[in-house]
Amino acid sequence: EQSTGQILYSYNSHEALYPASVTKIMSIYLIMEAIQNGKINYDTKIPCSENAESMGGSQIWLTTTENLTVDEMLKAICVVSANDCITALAEYIGGTEENFVNMMNEKAKDIGMKNTIFKNPHGLDEETKNFSTAYDMALLSKYAFSNKLYRKIVKTQKYEVSTIKKTYLWYNRNQLLTDYKYCTGGKNGYTPSAGKTLVSTASKDDLNLTIVSLNDGDIYNNHENLYENIFSEYHRYEIIDKNDFHISAETSDKNFYLKESFYYPLTEQEVEKIRTVVHFFKQPSSDKTGVINIYLDNEKIGKLFIYTKEKKKEDFSFLRWLKELI
Repeated sequence: EQSTGQILYSYNSHEALYPASVTKIMSIYLIMEAIQNGKINYDTKIPCSENAESMGGSQIWLTTTENLTVDEMLKAICVVSANDCITALAEYIGGTEENFVNMMNEKAKDIGMKNTIFKNPHGLDEETKNFSTAYDMALLSKYAFSNKLYRKIVKTQKYEVSTIKKTYLWYNRNQLLTDYKYCTGGKNGYTPSAGKTLVSTASKDDLNLTIVSLNDGDIYNNHENLYENIFSEYHRYEIIDKNDFHISAETSDKNFYLKESFYYPLTEQEVEKIRTVVHFFKQPSSDKTGVINIYLDNEKIGKLFIYTKEKKKEDFSFLRWLKELI
């Protein structure tokens, strides 16, 4: 589940396998970061090197005489998994492809992808080989999905662009985008060594999910069936509402409040097993005075800090005195 990271189903999720082109999720995210940090923008023209031109596998057959914008290359990467475009962008942002791969591995470490090692930005495994797990890729998908630019780009279904050389018309190879109405994006991949791979996302009734399968011969049916099963079993429940939070403390000169609500995906049976425990700090730090711990059975699934602010002092008046007297 995207917001909490709760695992609703897993099978061999920590087995290290070749991820193929779902590798590009990390590359795409780093490109999004470069845009947000002002290093590049959507209109920046990216040159095609001889190395990028020579890429095999999925590509749009760029030549060294063509320059596409960042936006155009991103669309080519997301829609047709263009290895030439991702290589050109990696070289431009990292200075070299090797430096960009180092950035990928640093970001993987930050996210907590403990069983992932990147050797290239595209996922081809004839020479350099990337390794990852379904669990690590789910972490990456959760992390990337929090970026609105990423969410926008990965759901592109069709794109057309013209250069001085030719006109391109691309259709997204992720069949789930057209075949499953709740699908919100994702990235598919394939190499003979990796088999078929797919990272997808889907949303229904405020429940946002990601599914990852590596070396899966029936990726689209398996993802759709899993989504349907989980959407029928789980719902996103509001456990604590920040706007309906009250602690009775009439003698206190402070008001207690929460900065956020707490939501969690649960089955109907699990709802009855939720309990909350409030703990006030003996020595509060600044405006943070306590914490609410949330448990499912005996497993802690989250927490919310309790904050305080000074109560507004009301001016005494004859009218207020009379009102209280009545």
